[in-house]
Amino acid sequence: MAVPKRKMSRSNTRARRSQWKAEVPTLVKTVENGKVTYSLPHRAKVVEDSAGTPLFLEYKGRKVADV
Repeated sequence: MAVPKRKMSRSNTRARRSQWKAEVPTLVKTVENGKVTYSLPHRAKVVEDSAGTPLFLEYKGRKVADV
């Protein structure tokens, strides 16, 4: 494991940490059967039955995994 040779000053540490910023995720709006849903692009979505029970994961219209 890499170990720093010298101690990093408090001001340098805080200056480095201040550059980390949270980003708002980009959501894609889709309308299915009159219901509006928002999802993350390029991610598998959970397909549920009418009772709300998760059935499987779907990506680009194909079943990719069981839940």
